[in-house]
Amino acid sequence: MLLEKLCNATGPSGFEGEVREIIKEEIKNYVDEIKVDLMGNIIAHKKGKGKKVLIDAHMDEVGFIITGYNEDGTLRFEALGGINGKVILSKVILIGKNKIPGVIGFKPIHLQSADERKKNVKASQCCIDIGSKSKEETRKLIKLGEFVVFDMKYAEFGHGLIKGKAFDDRIGCAVAIEILKENYNCDLYVSFNVQEEVGERGAYVSAFNIQPDIGVALEGTICADMPSIPKHLRATEIGKGPALSIMDRTSIFNNEILEDIVKVAGDKQIPYQLRRAIAGGNDAGAILMSGKGAKVATVSVPCRYIHSSISVASLEDYKNTVRLVAEWLKTV
Repeated sequence: MLLEKLCNATGPSGFEGEVREIIKEEIKNYVDEIKVDLMGNIIAHKKGKGKKVLIDAHMDEVGFIITGYNEDGTLRFEALGGINGKVILSKVILIGKNKIPGVIGFKPIHLQSADERKKNVKASQCCIDIGSKSKEETRKLIKLGEFVVFDMKYAEFGHGLIKGKAFDDRIGCAVAIEILKENYNCDLYVSFNVQEEVGERGAYVSAFNIQPDIGVALEGTICADMPSIPKHLRATEIGKGPALSIMDRTSIFNNEILEDIVKVAGDKQIPYQLRRAIAGGNDAGAILMSGKGAKVATVSVPCRYIHSSISVASLEDYKNTVRLVAEWLKTV
């Protein structure tokens, strides 16, 4: 399955090569042109005569980078992207292209002071244990600057749910790939960008070069439908359809586009929800501010436990996101 292949691939910010090769192979029969720019973004083009529309998804996932060696053979590391230290403890990880397994280690609770138990954990307080006995042994296996990702496999479970790593934003990449399989009147570009998790860097380059009239970011977004969170504070909820954003920290989304997408959802009886939060940001902010600028929107698949070792989403939400964006593109 496409989602499984994408989510199980390794590709944190700056190291998206494995994901890039999968996507290029998946889309080659559905587009007129594929380019990879100097940053590593994939730019796919389906030629048309209408408005120039850019559909965006980012290839990178949150992860870590190796920064040093400890005398006992463990490794020092720092985050690539926004990862809360609370979610990294004792997680199983993979290092580099050779996917060397390891475990993130931290002082056990029995040895922590009362003050330590209250504080958040920083990557600098942890180590990565690969089972090595010395610094010299570790040096032979792993270089400084190697990337690290969580070791978590995609699976379906429960009633139509899926679990796995990197739903932000491999789920958006999968939606974009499915969209490319249909035909539209607009002049359609789809960019699969690098380094979103460290500041939307790839999107600035691709959007500047494409200069679209309209840009739509496809995302796996925050979902907080948990018992401990009141309903009015839940940004999105699983099973209620794709989420349409109104605003986030990088964009105020175009109301005309939002209304058009909502109309399509109503006409085609596709469920949707409005994202009830303005936290976070995505590539739409880069598209909005590149070159002459563009009208932008974001359509997302709600994902629980985002930016951690594992997320949960609904297959129906994913499928309805594909339907909604494809049907909207037919009206542009």
